[in-house]
Amino acid sequence: MEKAKGQKYEMDMCSGPILSKLLVFAVPLMCSSILQLLFNAADIIVVGRYAGDNSLAAVGSNSSLINLLTNFFLGLSVGANVLVARYRGAKKDDETTRTVHTAMLLSVYSGILLTIVGCIGAKRILTWMQTPEEVLPLAALYLRIYFVGMTATMLYNFGSAILRAVGDTKRPLYYLSIAGVINVVLNLFFVIVCKLDVAGVAIATVISQCVSALLIVRCMMKAEGSIQLKLSELRIDRDKFGRILRIGLPASFQGMVFSFSNVIIQSSVNSFGAITVAGNSAAANIEGFVYVAMNAFHQAAISFTGQNIGAAKYERVNRILYIAEGCVLAVGVVLGNLAVLCGRQLLSLYTNSAQVIDAGMIRMRVICSTYALCGMMDVMVGSLRGMGYAVMPMIVSLIGACGLRLIWIFTFFRMETFHTRTSLYMTYPVSWLLTFLAHVVCFVIVRRRMAKVWGV
Repeated sequence: MEKAKGQKYEMDMCSGPILSKLLVFAVPLMCSSILQLLFNAADIIVVGRYAGDNSLAAVGSNSSLINLLTNFFLGLSVGANVLVARYRGAKKDDETTRTVHTAMLLSVYSGILLTIVGCIGAKRILTWMQTPEEVLPLAALYLRIYFVGMTATMLYNFGSAILRAVGDTKRPLYYLSIAGVINVVLNLFFVIVCKLDVAGVAIATVISQCVSALLIVRCMMKAEGSIQLKLSELRIDRDKFGRILRIGLPASFQGMVFSFSNVIIQSSVNSFGAITVAGNSAAANIEGFVYVAMNAFHQAAISFTGQNIGAAKYERVNRILYIAEGCVLAVGVVLGNLAVLCGRQLLSLYTNSAQVIDAGMIRMRVICSTYALCGMMDVMVGSLRGMGYAVMPMIVSLIGACGLRLIWIFTFFRMETFHTRTSLYMTYPVSWLLTFLAHVVCFVIVRRRMAKVWGV
């Protein structure tokens, strides 16, 4: 009975219609990601409303730095996802089991290391990012408390990556729903009642992360079959660890460099002052909801492609890509432009300051209206990673996206004519378009190579 219950959450990605299954996979994942973003949104809204603009800027200015420090290890979870999906498609249960236990132990080590780095280096890194002096103490305090919960964050993300690999995106949604409610309630209590300011929202976030991690670990321990987690079997399998690294390290490195470029951009934003930082933080938070809605199709492309490659269903790879690209284009265009149309109303949820809202709208007009390009770029990357090509999309992304942004900031942006917020934000859509086109060329090359080797 327990086995049947567990299996109903899983999905056969290797046969039957692709569109309907991809949507069944993507929609719960989309909702899960949105709920995860609500953790940070609740932090920003509560401090913006009840603690002031400096507190809002302090919480929001940490986003790019948090991503920089966590994306390396979250990239490794991509390696675990692809490997589990491939073994699952090939019905290699013993290989799947060893991969699961290696990945989950790796998540614990990753979380502990991140806690040490984040707590020790918080103030120094924020100073290097030109965080405004009036914001720095609050930003450092928030960051240190936030990183105390990194082990829980890693456990949740690696666990949900494994569940995604077998088609289960529903249970992570349920667990985040519970954690999200806890986060919002504790935010209000710690900030309004206890007057803890940014420390309160950080503590609430850590507690909610621990809840979601405990729930997903419990789920995996009660699961049946090859993804069942047994504490007695937690060990690093050298072969599986090596394979996770081969797939995950390029994704990790790409995520870090992407985040590094965003940290540089955040530093440039910081140079315009606290009002711009607050507006940028609120706008970026709203954009995040559009991004994760699109990113669900990136994750779908990885899992669907990985399972079909494992099952030797090579003829389905192209169709998976076309359908995922169509879905992400529709979601990006609709949600991105809706965000622009409703921008002032959405930004007013974060702050009462007209100046902060004006600053946020400058960013949203540029980025949200073109966000579909980012989604299409990510789906191309997901398809290539699912086929086992991790280095190629990493190199293309680093040159096409990160490289172009950094060149712009250190050359044209330093000129008086181009030293504007709009000019700074335009680096995003230009880099997305160029990188997407480069990934299309890579996909064509890879498929032709597959056609020669496997005759498909």
